[in-house]
Amino acid sequence: MGQKKVVEKKAEETKETESKSVAKSALAKKYKNVENVRIYINSTYNNTIITVTDLNGNVLTWASAGSLGFSGPKKATPFAASKVASVIAEKIKPLEIKNMEIYVKGIGAGRDSAIRSLAEAGFNIVLLKDVTPIPHNGPRPPKVRRV
Repeated sequence: MGQKKVVEKKAEETKETESKSVAKSALAKKYKNVENVRIYINSTYNNTIITVTDLNGNVLTWASAGSLGFSGPKKATPFAASKVASVIAEKIKPLEIKNMEIYVKGIGAGRDSAIRSLAEAGFNIVLLKDVTPIPHNGPRPPKVRRV
């Protein structure tokens, strides 16, 4: 009986790997004419989220440290950000992307490691821009307290 269970597990594993390859090819079929993409890296103190869009702003795929299984303070680490970037690189490999623009937003620890991981994946980075919002003067300070 033990052998039947092992055989069933192997059959299930092959079905899972087949479905993953089908999903990758489905992404490539759906967006087969995408040559240039924009990658938005949102890095906060709590998480790192990477979104891949085409030039019109339509989301192709996304990933975050939380979606990969990191929890709590581990989500905001550079290691988690590099893992998110490597998952994104694997997801968009079938699209055969030529150029990418990277927009970085936030002040988290994962900014640099995510950019490095995408650069090591072999993509042609055309633009690297920091779009972190900066307050120019901020809100008006409160009045002086009178006692």
